[in-house]
Amino acid sequence: MPAPDALTLKHHRDLEGRSWQIWVRRTLMFLVAALPVTALFNLYGQHPTTTTGHAPNATLRVYAPPNLRGGLLYMARFTVNAQTDLKKANLILSPGWAESTQINTIEPSPVGEGSSNGKLVLQLGHIPAGGTYKLFMEFQVNPTNVGSHVQDVTLADGSTALVTLHRKVFVFP
Repeated sequence: MPAPDALTLKHHRDLEGRSWQIWVRRTLMFLVAALPVTALFNLYGQHPTTTTGHAPNATLRVYAPPNLRGGLLYMARFTVNAQTDLKKANLILSPGWAESTQINTIEPSPVGEGSSNGKLVLQLGHIPAGGTYKLFMEFQVNPTNVGSHVQDVTLADGSTALVTLHRKVFVFP
């Protein structure tokens, strides 16, 4: 069967004079395939880290991932170890925890929830000296939520701030 009029076998089938173009195509295909492969190895995934802050009254630990991907479900664990009685323990979360992110679950449910200058306030109640309180939160990242966000956390007893942790999270597309 002869080649169509507009095609020549040497130029179109044998790539005469265009042998370098196959390497361009292979490189582009490699780059397209590399993105999901690096995601499989958790290169920019949700491996959690622990951030810890100490004060004379209490210790606060946040176990959450610093890097996320759009659409991802993830968990954050907040642990409060009280050295003295905390009568009205509050966790104050900066807006970066909720901005373009759904909060799916908070367990155990806080005694109360509120807002203070745009920050989320979770009222934990009384934590006795030597006691530990663990709060688990489940989130899902919006696919359009790309870039860096501040996720500061403050532990307060009533209106007195005890410990503040400064965190940043980066959301990959």
